[in-house]
Amino acid sequence: MSDKKGIRLENISKIYEDPKTKKPFYAVKNVSLDIAPGAFVTLLGPSGCGKTTTLRMIAGFESPDEGEIYLGGEPINALTPNKRDTAMVFQSYALFPHYNVFDNVAYGLKLRKMSKEEIHKKVMDILDLVEMTGMESRMTNQLSGGQQQRVALARALVVEPGVLLFDEPLSNLDAKLRVTMRTEIRRIQQKLGITAVYVTHDQSEAMSLSDEIIIMYKGVVAQMGSPLDIYYHPNSEFVADFIGEANFLPARVEKSEAGMATVSIHGHPVQVLNPDGIAPGTPCQLLLRPEAAVIGKEGSLPCKVTLSCFMGAYQYYQVMVGDTLVKINDSCPINKHIFQVGDDAFLSFGADCAHLLREEAQE
Repeated sequence: MSDKKGIRLENISKIYEDPKTKKPFYAVKNVSLDIAPGAFVTLLGPSGCGKTTTLRMIAGFESPDEGEIYLGGEPINALTPNKRDTAMVFQSYALFPHYNVFDNVAYGLKLRKMSKEEIHKKVMDILDLVEMTGMESRMTNQLSGGQQQRVALARALVVEPGVLLFDEPLSNLDAKLRVTMRTEIRRIQQKLGITAVYVTHDQSEAMSLSDEIIIMYKGVVAQMGSPLDIYYHPNSEFVADFIGEANFLPARVEKSEAGMATVSIHGHPVQVLNPDGIAPGTPCQLLLRPEAAVIGKEGSLPCKVTLSCFMGAYQYYQVMVGDTLVKINDSCPINKHIFQVGDDAFLSFGADCAHLLREEAQE
């Protein structure tokens, strides 16, 4: 493969005109990113957040109105897509229907005027990597969705790009196949050590694939970090709610010292970590993931069970703590006491399993 290349975005903006009001608006605003060579980075966010526009600017299908994009240290704003050391895997696969698998994959190599022997070797090697050996003479309309996705991936990889770009490549596949294919994409990326930028609105896809997740919201970067960091230490309610299921309990910091805080939740004191040093009296929310919440006959916060469902791997509860609804996933319920609707119970959690968030100013 070619050398791994990093990507740097410096204060990138893209301005469009609103078709209704004819007023300009920022689809992407002042975004700066540094993507390390060989990293798998996902742009994640709701539709209209600017993630696809950012990817298209890296690929060269859109030009930034402000800022500069660097690939391996070289400024690339002025380069057309085919002159950039990138390859894109599209949502629609964009395969040539009148070509067989071999010719689809070989297309980019033929444009580079390689010898027939070299093309044959490269195509067969890459088909082996994506586990499509023996399929080279099939027409693309004879392939399943998952096989078409593998061919699209092989076609992007065979030209040995410095950076591989993915635009929601699995959204046309059924749920089970998506899980298989995302595992495959990660396996191949790690084996080749290629830099990858992946766009999705599916948070479990982002979590399972990425070294780093960049969450976008309204054209700006809301938070960047490892999947673990973003899941357990989101910097806002939006990020917490967008990544995984989240409970928010109104909390008041009563005492804070040495990275720990005593908070009051509906009048009951609870100990939690306070790495941000939130001062006593600051209005807060306590973020508690459903799997971090423990239900029992004794504990920190009294609650009333309003829903109890057996889900196989866990018992799913909804409980009321004061006037706050809390969702609980109680794993491996077979040996545990099952609470029924109407039961009084207690909610507990480890001090390091919850995360304090300052209340955001409402827009």
